[in-house]
Amino acid sequence: MSALAVTIRTALPADALRLAEIYSHYVLNTAISFETDAVTAIDMARRIDDILKADLPWLVLEAEGEVVGYAYASKWRVRPAYRHSVETTVYLSPAATGKGYGEMVYVALLKELTHRGMHLAIGGIAQPNPASVGLHEKLGFKKVAHFSEVGMKFGVWRDVAYWQRILSAEPA
Repeated sequence: MSALAVTIRTALPADALRLAEIYSHYVLNTAISFETDAVTAIDMARRIDDILKADLPWLVLEAEGEVVGYAYASKWRVRPAYRHSVETTVYLSPAATGKGYGEMVYVALLKELTHRGMHLAIGGIAQPNPASVGLHEKLGFKKVAHFSEVGMKFGVWRDVAYWQRILSAEPA
């Protein structure tokens, strides 16, 4: 697929249904997300709005005119000293995996975060998830924490590990 066929842009309210479909696949069929109920378009629209109102990026990736993935950043913690650190998230439609789209949209997100003066990106990954671990490590994230049996999904205790990447040396 040519680079011209891929577009990365800011999420719009009109994307909410498609993003909810992408995410709900992982919610209902995998332990990657610790949510247990499908997310509605209304819920997703609210989430997009909350991220954008917090002056953080939510990007979507379109391939051949179809939204096939997204990445966004949310506040790591609410106290003021954490304001330069964000948690990052990326999801692709199952049909879009393995094509480099995750890396494309994640790189765009990291560039935008750096441009906005963010210092640290944190990725929390439910374990096991070798594809997500591989993506994070390819993009320069380092593993910094591992919590055992922190969540239960599908009747099994699940671990979550955290990776981080320094984005800038100076706070904004």
